[in-house]
Amino acid sequence: MDFGGGDEIRFERLGKAGVVTLTRPQALNAVTHRMVKALGKALDAWEGDAGVAVVVVKAEGRAFSAGGDILHIYEAGRAGKPPVDFFADEYRLNARIARFRKPYVALIDGIVMGGGVGISFHGSHRVLTENAQFAMPEVGIGFFPDVGASHLLPDLGGSFGTYLGLTGNRIRYGDALWSGLATHTIKAEDQAGLLDELATSGDANAELRDFFTPARRETERQDLESIARHFSQPSLAAIVASLERASATDAFAAKTLATIRTRSPTSLNVAWRE
Repeated sequence: MDFGGGDEIRFERLGKAGVVTLTRPQALNAVTHRMVKALGKALDAWEGDAGVAVVVVKAEGRAFSAGGDILHIYEAGRAGKPPVDFFADEYRLNARIARFRKPYVALIDGIVMGGGVGISFHGSHRVLTENAQFAMPEVGIGFFPDVGASHLLPDLGGSFGTYLGLTGNRIRYGDALWSGLATHTIKAEDQAGLLDELATSGDANAELRDFFTPARRETERQDLESIARHFSQPSLAAIVASLERASATDAFAAKTLATIRTRSPTSLNVAWRE
């Protein structure tokens, strides 16, 4: 099936499933404008197709998607042609995924960051394997957590989302599950079997119940308590001050403070305002 994605993204019909595969493993499946437009066209076609009961998004290689195509964005900006259309279409696609009327299963086995989060975590079913790593690292590159992250992260309890947005730190599948970012965790070796069953039945909820494997939260309780205490402060300055006061006796607070101090001050303030 061809929705105009070229060799960057592949579309297939497998039984009752519309299957999307990101095919830029050499670029860690960084999301391009072509991929965004093609995926939008596929969703338009499949939402009205009675033969498609579920959409599955997966990727080739060791990353689901490490984000947007930053090199292209940088070069376009340097040339005086900032890719405004790319961001507009990308953000519209993120909202389209959130409103999609059929099960949208993102099968994440590897790194998922930035633009990769945008095409996966707005879907109804966010499925992570033990190889998955989630991050919104934009404050480290002079940007801000976009692609709807200001909608996703504040909903996480214990100020965990604020912590992720202001540090850009990575978490694994257990923290993603327990924070609510992921809806399911499965074994990496079960991905092909899950896809086969989804293609046969089209029933995402039933199949994911069968394949679900619980994952333990990796962040220790005392660190979660530290996050809740420091990142619930009423301002960015108050967060930093709280971490500073605790850093002499709290190794986690000291490490977190050191991380924040390496981030772009402008980006931190924009992220806080989001």
